[in-house]
Amino acid sequence: MRDLEANTQYEYMERAKAHVEALSKEIGRPLTYFVKTFGCQMNARDSEKLVGILENIGYVEGEDEHSDFIVYNTCTVRENANNKVYGRLGYLQNYKKKNPLMKIALCGCMMQEPEVVENIRKHYKFVDIVFGTHNIFKFAEILCNNLESGSQVIDIWKDTDKIVEDLPVKRKFSFKSGVNIMFGCNNFCSYCIVPYVRGRERSRDPKDIIREIENLVADGVCEVMLLGQNVNSYGKNLENPVTFAELLREVNKIEGLKRIRFMTSHPKDLSDDLILAMKECDKVCKHLHLPLQSGSSRILRVMNRSYDKEKYLDEVRRLKEQIPDIALTTDIIVGFPGETEEDFQETMDVVKTVRYDSAFTFIYSKRTGTRAATMEDQVPEDVVKDRFDRLLKEVQTISSEKAKLYEGKVMPVLAEEMDEQKEGYVTGRLDNNSIVHFPGTEDMIGNIYNVRLDECKGFYYMGEIAADA
Repeated sequence: MRDLEANTQYEYMERAKAHVEALSKEIGRPLTYFVKTFGCQMNARDSEKLVGILENIGYVEGEDEHSDFIVYNTCTVRENANNKVYGRLGYLQNYKKKNPLMKIALCGCMMQEPEVVENIRKHYKFVDIVFGTHNIFKFAEILCNNLESGSQVIDIWKDTDKIVEDLPVKRKFSFKSGVNIMFGCNNFCSYCIVPYVRGRERSRDPKDIIREIENLVADGVCEVMLLGQNVNSYGKNLENPVTFAELLREVNKIEGLKRIRFMTSHPKDLSDDLILAMKECDKVCKHLHLPLQSGSSRILRVMNRSYDKEKYLDEVRRLKEQIPDIALTTDIIVGFPGETEEDFQETMDVVKTVRYDSAFTFIYSKRTGTRAATMEDQVPEDVVKDRFDRLLKEVQTISSEKAKLYEGKVMPVLAEEMDEQKEGYVTGRLDNNSIVHFPGTEDMIGNIYNVRLDECKGFYYMGEIAADA
């Protein structure tokens, strides 16, 4: 049953729908929308909710930014992400001059920064709607207010403890889906803006999560990705606390569900029980993204990561003891303020010890609003570039060696889409998240096949369905 807030939003959807229908009738065609998503999986899932609401009120999907309603769901992890949005707004202003019906909405993490909102208010008055991360569920209400007033609507919440269930969602994929299990972050890493724009941690009720996944499975979904800024800390703020390990076990019981993924895990909260749950639950993919950020205990302390090198390596040891074939991926920042060559070598040592299946490597960049941005001892650009190149070479060498071990094996692959590069092939993923290309047709998408990995191409495989599959 919908809660009171959800019912209110559906009422606003009906009001907005009447306006959209009238405008469509006036111009003799449906109004179109285009949603562009910047950033993480959380944003991608939020965009699916925005699209669900837009289609509920009568908009139809357009091809590009010449559509009648443009939504930018923004990211602000790095400052250049903000600059990309400002750059695109210049184009939209010209488009809007040619299409007076055009609506432009900005939402997401970037909009949680007061200076950004003030800049838009002063210099981008052609933007119709501005809202943030905490009140995305109010999208229909905010749009309705704009349609009825004809004025710019800015609705930003500093924080919230509200979670609204049962709003429309339009999934990008029919066979897999992200599922938010929690929102916000309490960690305050010194380089990260996320806690300031996403708010404090708040977990969804496990019954709501299970019900959503059951409905998704009934609608053809075979794989879910459980989403949160730090899924390992799920459930701590619930009235009746539930651990993430306990939630995994409940999700694993859902009939018809075939694969469970999750991200992101924080090393400080990786419990023995979670490792055991990953081992015991047959639907949980044997892949863990465990961000390292740095191998130097000194740098980790300045980063406010709440673990050191020894603790991280101990967690990896425990993981591999319980799940020998687990695939480990990570995030690493090079050139954090004060990083010495010795600190960098500590990172290289962890990379060589753990032997990650793959790693996302980043050159540190200042993020205004974080403590790290004001720290002294910023590392010279040429030094950072040299370290980054050495790290990337080591990561790629290890990744290639790890991938080669699976060559010739037959493994289950979820067919996800038609191969864009090779006609008559589909692209899918192994349990460990590696990409596989193999002969197939569109009707195979969403199904799992036993595929022989004939040739390792370094970071992906070419294969074919096993004859005895």
